Amino acid sequence: MRIEARTEISKPMIYAAPIVAVVLTMLAGIVLFEIMGHDPFQALHTFFVAPVSSLDGLAELGVKGTPLILIAVGLSFGFRANVWNIGAEGQLTIGGLAGGALALAFYDVDSPFLLPGMLVVAALGGMAWAAIPAFLKTRFNANEILTSLMLTYVGLLVLSMLIHGPMKDPDGMNFPESRLFHDAALLPHMIEGTRLHIGFLIAIAVVATAWIVLGRHIIGFQIRVLGMAPRAASFAGFSHNKIVWLSFMVAGAAAGVAGILEIAGPLGQVVPVISPGYGFTAIIVAFVGRLHPVGIFFAGLVMALSYLGGENAQIEMNMPNAVTGVFQGMLLFFLLGCDVLIKYRLRLT
Repeated sequence: MRIEARTEISKPMIYAAPIVAVVLTMLAGIVLFEIMGHDPFQALHTFFVAPVSSLDGLAELGVKGTPLILIAVGLSFGFRANVWNIGAEGQLTIGGLAGGALALAFYDVDSPFLLPGMLVVAALGGMAWAAIPAFLKTRFNANEILTSLMLTYVGLLVLSMLIHGPMKDPDGMNFPESRLFHDAALLPHMIEGTRLHIGFLIAIAVVATAWIVLGRHIIGFQIRVLGMAPRAASFAGFSHNKIVWLSFMVAGAAAGVAGILEIAGPLGQVVPVISPGYGFTAIIVAFVGRLHPVGIFFAGLVMALSYLGGENAQIEMNMPNAVTGVFQGMLLFFLLGCDVLIKYRLRLT
């Protein structure tokens, strides 16, 4: 058996592949639940349907999907240009810390400018953390996959150091968490009685902006050319280093904003664990969405459903929390398999 490149690639199949991957993931889930000794159809209902069968569930879908959409859109700029930023989790952490520090510094200030200031500071914090691998890549040609990934763990250690030290609530009975934020530092809710906040609207605005930039702006054209034909980009005078910096800055800003939206939204304070791995899951979201902002929006909601479904299955059917990661991994596995078969064919020899 050998793999041969197809002479012609089907565009409809490229866009249908994520749907095929989702269907295959659900079919594999039936087998998985059967092996675990659960009724597979009841388990699928618990995992995929029950979490969004109420208004509160739909609101939670938006809460979980907001950081995934933001981060994935930011990462898509780099991935289109073959710039592999794998450290969004660390950029989210540092951005959230920066915005949270501003909220704690002005703890007693009731100002309408505090929340916008937190968003700006969080974006700058994420950009500053992303600037490290960008500098190492453009200055020393260091592998951005390794540097950005390793900085994630440094960022988590910085969070641990601060939350056990200067940011710890002096009246918190020695628990590693900050003070609860003032109302001026919390995101307004969109629907009364739910946790859905205006961060979801920010995510939609970012999706629309990215769609215009990538599809209609010269920057988007340079990113596409650099990703598809680097030599043609160099002949056209496009600067590779500038695109690397741009990609990291956009991704860092998006991840930083996602971090502060988590802290000022569902959490309401700085805690030892800001994200359940949104920075890594967003990589899957970006590719399931075909690196297109609109596709990423819907892929982010699908992946958010996996988080909600995993939590619901853990409560209702006593399943392990690792089921969430298994479903996310299967989705990526089937998507990559579809991509291989779209571009190549298997031939028996």
